[in-house]
Amino acid sequence: MKTAKTAYKVNQKIVYPSQGVGKITEIKEKTFREQTLLYYVIYIEVTDMVIMVPVEKCDELGIRAIVSPEEALQAIDVLGENFEPITSDWKLRYQMNLDLLKSGSVNDIAKVVRCLYHRSKIKELPIMERKLYDSAKKLLEDELSFSLDKPMSEIEAMIHAKLEPFGVVYSKSQSTSKVFDDDDDDDFIDDSNDSENDDFDDDGDKD
Repeated sequence: MKTAKTAYKVNQKIVYPSQGVGKITEIKEKTFREQTLLYYVIYIEVTDMVIMVPVEKCDELGIRAIVSPEEALQAIDVLGENFEPITSDWKLRYQMNLDLLKSGSVNDIAKVVRCLYHRSKIKELPIMERKLYDSAKKLLEDELSFSLDKPMSEIEAMIHAKLEPFGVVYSKSQSTSKVFDDDDDDDFIDDSNDSENDDFDDDGDKD
């Protein structure tokens, strides 16, 4: 087998989209389906999970290095930018934000946090959207904490300051939308995370 070049090194921190910040604990060969491949062994601290990912599939999976301090500060600025509110149809909004979260970009994660935070101030989020918001916020906080080398409490304060710089007041008129507001989530089941995280036959293996 030819020696593969690796973009990341042992002990390096990386970002695994939808999973969080991970640490590469080992780079090793493993035979899978009669083919010997080089794998990153990644420990995800927030979920206490070890994942094995083929080196050659890292780009496809969106695995990337933690952003620079400059990029981290830009992501924080995104939280405070003006934006056009998206549809009040929560199912469509959920899918749009889920797609952004899966992209793995720190700016896209910040956009999800911004969108759902402000939406929650107008109307309580459905359970699945609330989980999506919590997940996106945790992903953002973790990466910014590592990038800026600041404690989590300080990162949380920075994020909150950008989301509500002057104590934004929301009125009932802001909850009015041209799109019918469907917040009933009982008939919508999302299995994307289950299928994505429970089967790593092609993309990676859970230990």
